[in-house]
Amino acid sequence: MSNNEIQMRRLVIKSFHIEEVKYGEEFAIDNGSLTIVKDFLNDKMNKDLIESVKINIIKPYEHDMYVNSIMDVMPISTKVLGQLGEGITHTLTGVYVMLTGADVDGVQMAEFGSSEGILKEQMYFGRPGTPNVDDYIIHVDVTFTRGCMSSRKYPLEGHRVCDLFVQEIRNILKKLPGHKCTERHDFYDKIRPGKKRVAIVKQIAGQGVMYDNQLFSKEPSGFEGGRSIIDIGNVPIILTPNEYRDGALRSMV
Repeated sequence: MSNNEIQMRRLVIKSFHIEEVKYGEEFAIDNGSLTIVKDFLNDKMNKDLIESVKINIIKPYEHDMYVNSIMDVMPISTKVLGQLGEGITHTLTGVYVMLTGADVDGVQMAEFGSSEGILKEQMYFGRPGTPNVDDYIIHVDVTFTRGCMSSRKYPLEGHRVCDLFVQEIRNILKKLPGHKCTERHDFYDKIRPGKKRVAIVKQIAGQGVMYDNQLFSKEPSGFEGGRSIIDIGNVPIILTPNEYRDGALRSMV
């Protein structure tokens, strides 16, 4: 760091690589293996909005399968110290969560075009925000009751129950010893007096049932505690580089 730089915040991201995902009676992370509970969400949904939820493990390279419209693809990350954009975050690599949805009549939960179909044809693997072909995917498939496109409460309930599932993994991830991480990266928000000021303008969706974004959830890329860009009137929001990097913005499209 040069003498005239002002260091504002530091974000430390520690990653733990997952080499296997399997079913079990309780959630656990041990020696590169993630255990999940398949029927965890059976009694945690609003039955007026959701008919059922299925959780499926998609193994690496096994993508020749039909999926309903993709509502979200999210990493599994959690705050260990501090708020979004600073402190310490633990994250898993080698595994993503994919949320899909349709109603009991097969009407897809989508807006401005849907993405149901064969996964290997619908997912662009290996890009920022998507799994690699050799990653595990935990597939959370929600079957909504009729009328799923009539109100925002349907997709929001789908995101809520999915986040309950992910939070169970986060709670264990928080407790992993930091010194046993696979990788560690330190990121700094800095002010460099006399240098050019750079701002990145990102236009995000905020128009309807599925065309939405959430900001500043309690957990990185989470749902609970987040504010919808629609609900705050689509006003401009300023994020620090580390807040953006730490998952302060979650796409709901």
